[in-house]
Amino acid sequence: MENKCGCWAVLRRGVKGSCNSSASKHSANSIPRTSLVYDAATETRYLNASNREMCAPTDVQLSSEPPDPPPSEPTPHQLLQFKFQELKSATGNFRPDSILGEGGFGYVFKGWIEENSTAPARPGTGITVAVKSLKQDGLQGHREWVAEVDFLGQLHHPNLVKLIGYCSEDDQRLLVYEFMTRGSLENHLFRRTMPLSWSSRMKIALGAAKGLAFLHGSREPVIYRDFKTSNILLDSEFNAKLSDFGLAKAGPQGDKTHVSTRVVGTYGYAAPEYVMTGHLTSKSDVYSFGVVLLEILTGRRSMDKKRPSGEQNLVTWARPYLNDKRKLYQIVDPRLELNYSIKGVQKVSQLASSCLNRDPKSRPSMDEVVKVLTPLQDLNDMAILSYQSRLSQPGRRRKKAEGFPSNPLQPRTISGSPLNGGKN
Repeated sequence: MENKCGCWAVLRRGVKGSCNSSASKHSANSIPRTSLVYDAATETRYLNASNREMCAPTDVQLSSEPPDPPPSEPTPHQLLQFKFQELKSATGNFRPDSILGEGGFGYVFKGWIEENSTAPARPGTGITVAVKSLKQDGLQGHREWVAEVDFLGQLHHPNLVKLIGYCSEDDQRLLVYEFMTRGSLENHLFRRTMPLSWSSRMKIALGAAKGLAFLHGSREPVIYRDFKTSNILLDSEFNAKLSDFGLAKAGPQGDKTHVSTRVVGTYGYAAPEYVMTGHLTSKSDVYSFGVVLLEILTGRRSMDKKRPSGEQNLVTWARPYLNDKRKLYQIVDPRLELNYSIKGVQKVSQLASSCLNRDPKSRPSMDEVVKVLTPLQDLNDMAILSYQSRLSQPGRRRKKAEGFPSNPLQPRTISGSPLNGGKN
């Protein structure tokens, strides 16, 4: 029997005790608060601090900050309320081979349910779902569970993961989402042997940008606060959808310029001014988007301690290249083997540089980001074609093509742009 969601008051009562704990002192990793506009020296200090791990969501010190209200009036008929036993059966008793992933919140399991129902289905039948189970020892996790229900229960957009329902039974807290066939962007960028194509990267970047733009442009704006590659999920057609709204925060209202809040998130993605001051704005998400755009462009992680000291923080390493067309192509993911749009790379690098501007007010809005990314979807000025064209020109065969490495997978020592002498 279908059981519709209708216990918002219960959710509120459940979170009340766990979210009103007394405020704790800042962790050892905290940075003294300064002004919102910072210089290169301050940024360097932040980026150096980023070499330490930022508190994981479930490890963040509890604060006296009350839970956010829902972004609009509840629409309980849109969520299903599951019984724990139903989800236990749907996932095959939460068997280990059904685990899709693990985060600070808990494990995510693959399961099957009957269409438009909470009843479990046999594997391979009905609707495939992802079931996220809250760690039972996490008070902060329960707060984030409520935030997920609040926001995803009422915000609906093609670039947000759909929350199907939830379970709140005794001490069990679970969430049921649509299943995303291709997993996370993180897996495709950093853990797969076959690199994402340039066109897929641009499609994903645009979809993720549209998701953030929707959140920021809602009647009651929402700041995502934890935008990163692992939270961008992909369906079978590489459509990007934002997931994990446990750290989402209602944006400033009226004449307020920012929201003051505890600092949570992930070092390497979090905007420096937010980490240093606790002042949260939509431009904090824009900075995080800039970092992800760099990861898409370079194929490198935002933080990678396995690299040399000067290359561990992606923003530090890439920033000098972004506005230099003679050096820009040295940072493009070499696994693409010149199968990328030359104009696209230029536009993406300029956009990333704008998103990472040290002055938050100078960063573009996500609507502006969408406008920049939209025309980049169908560019066909592929670098490999220009490379081959230049090889075929008289007098070029011996010298190869100026500006291109003979082996695209080797580090590039470029004396000029890959289209040395070409038009931009």
